[in-house]
Amino acid sequence: MARSRAKRILSGGRALLGDVDMGAVMPFVLWFNFVAGFAYVLAGIGLWRGAGWAPMLAIAIATATVAVFAAFLWHVGAGGAWETRTMGAMILRSAIWIAIAALALQCHKPSD
Repeated sequence: MARSRAKRILSGGRALLGDVDMGAVMPFVLWFNFVAGFAYVLAGIGLWRGAGWAPMLAIAIATATVAVFAAFLWHVGAGGAWETRTMGAMILRSAIWIAIAALALQCHKPSD
């Protein structure tokens, strides 16, 4: 199991650096997803602990994800090359972070 994770991390790093052919990946989507991963972890920890800033971070992640997805769709609409897996992943990420942000706002209790 650990070896499998290490292979995925290595593969992801090689894709970011352009050392491996991943097809028609969009570099801006790839880099966004890499950087956003750190925000995902931070938001998850904050939401789990009930931190007051966590719902705003979830909203920021959802907004940024939708913005990157919109840029990706513009690229696709302009006739640019793209991968089906990128479309599916961006739909899924957008939906999940919109739902997380909505739930975080709904469950957040403002401090007095």
